[in-house]
Amino acid sequence: MTMDLNRYVISGHGLTATFTDWGASLVDLRLEGHAPPLVLGLEQLEGYAAGHASYMGAMVGRCANRMAQGRFTLDGQVHQLDRNFLDKHHLHGGSAGIGKRVWRVVEQGDDEIAFQIDLADGEMGYPGAMHLEARFRCGPEATLRIDYHARADAATLCNIAHHSYWCLDDSGSVADHILTVAADRYTPVDAELIPVGVAPVDGTAFDFRGGQALPGDGLLDHNLCLSDGREALRQVGVLRSRVSGVAMAICTTEPGLQVYDGAKLSPPVPGLDGRRYGAHAGVALEPQVWPDAPNHDDFPEATLRPGETYHQITTFSFSKD
Repeated sequence: MTMDLNRYVISGHGLTATFTDWGASLVDLRLEGHAPPLVLGLEQLEGYAAGHASYMGAMVGRCANRMAQGRFTLDGQVHQLDRNFLDKHHLHGGSAGIGKRVWRVVEQGDDEIAFQIDLADGEMGYPGAMHLEARFRCGPEATLRIDYHARADAATLCNIAHHSYWCLDDSGSVADHILTVAADRYTPVDAELIPVGVAPVDGTAFDFRGGQALPGDGLLDHNLCLSDGREALRQVGVLRSRVSGVAMAICTTEPGLQVYDGAKLSPPVPGLDGRRYGAHAGVALEPQVWPDAPNHDDFPEATLRPGETYHQITTFSFSKD
């Protein structure tokens, strides 16, 4: 697929952020006093529409993450969604989810930009028409703030996530990054990465409460349970590079944080500054409702009903030793 995509730049408080309208994607993010990019992105925008970006910087949904068999029941009615993961399960809103669509820019200032998209009833199998906005702002203390708002005309699912891959140094991998997350539980998964329940992180590789290095091999693609439902904006984690001294604090209203260590990254086209990305070139840290939530009675709620407004706030704040 080829199309003309646009590039948009906002800046303020030590941050410069570049976006494109494909997936309302964050293409590049720079911190004053730190030359390398903080995120993975493609050098040429046409690579996004061509499917080379692996969701780099995109908004994903309308229901992020995986859903078993692409199926859920809402108010007694079974809905079958697009099955775009292993030809069996649903992932990130489907093959034409919001991360693989062109958004429109409705507002842009020096330090702020707002994207919107309208989703039709029945798209990817979801009930109800939905209006969605993602607003980005470069704020005080080198903070990138994202506000999501959504409304729907029928009961549906709404679970939006930001899917940047972070790398806070110029080493080409996250091997020297320390991740700290305030989560005492996680959702174990089966061989197809579908959640099978909830378990404590004690004594497992998923205990990031005291801070630990990201694994250098294997696959980490799991949800860490921050709370049992959405809460007021609070800090939930910190990612820090031991090489550069750059740290990123994550605050969110969401009950879960999906951690994907980029083990399968291998885009066929150059990244930012001509870099070639391989496995573990970046880590995705995605605040969201727990995966497959509609199919688990004890998971947080992901339903949006008429008359309600979905509002998620997520911030990423940067500092350097």
